[in-house]
Amino acid sequence: MTSSNSKKENESVYVIHTYPFKETSLIAELFSKNHGRIPVVAKGARRPRSSLRGMLQSFQSFQATWSGQGEIKTLHNIEWCDKFLKIDGNALLCGFYINELIIRLLPREDTHQKLFEFYDYTMKTLEKNIDLDIALRRFELNLLQELGYEVPLKEDENGESIIADKFYMYEAEYGPSEISKTNSGVKILGQTLLDMAQDVYKEDNTQLQSKQLMRYLINYYLGDKPLNSKKLFTNLQGN
Repeated sequence: MTSSNSKKENESVYVIHTYPFKETSLIAELFSKNHGRIPVVAKGARRPRSSLRGMLQSFQSFQATWSGQGEIKTLHNIEWCDKFLKIDGNALLCGFYINELIIRLLPREDTHQKLFEFYDYTMKTLEKNIDLDIALRRFELNLLQELGYEVPLKEDENGESIIADKFYMYEAEYGPSEISKTNSGVKILGQTLLDMAQDVYKEDNTQLQSKQLMRYLINYYLGDKPLNSKKLFTNLQGN
């Protein structure tokens, strides 16, 4: 984790979440390419004539300038830096889900440039509103890997290569293991793991089992507190 009192100018960011602060201001959680997740106060942003009032929208790419000594910085300026992304319908629910994962799993001021770039790519993918489940699997896996969580896909817990037509039990923090060794985790076919390792989600079975695996892993790392977006997302995720 890094911290700096210096002014940060024209930084690439996305707005992840906003909430009211005092009578006329907002707190915005920014996801920045060079500084990770940053909370900023947008002073006066709720006033009718504020230049910031219509700017702090989720799923849009901005350049932002802020400064401050405390955990919550002061936002000085924010400008559009890309075309407006029209994300709606089920894709919008996906966006809310992804943003909540960022808030829950990414520590503040923990820089992950590759994750930011993949987030940017995912937002532009969501705008197309096709293959949403596949887009989510890719982001979930990328998120866990970038945050340093082990998600082995090519070898089992003993370092043996995954066999395509063999079933495994996949357990968080251990990976795939012989079914006879544990009842914990998710039962999964080796071919699914190999497909995920190759970023290939063409087969229906791979899509189904990768969803089950990622749901299990995400819930494991989230802990006991469920996502606020989970109720909205139930229909898209399935039972």
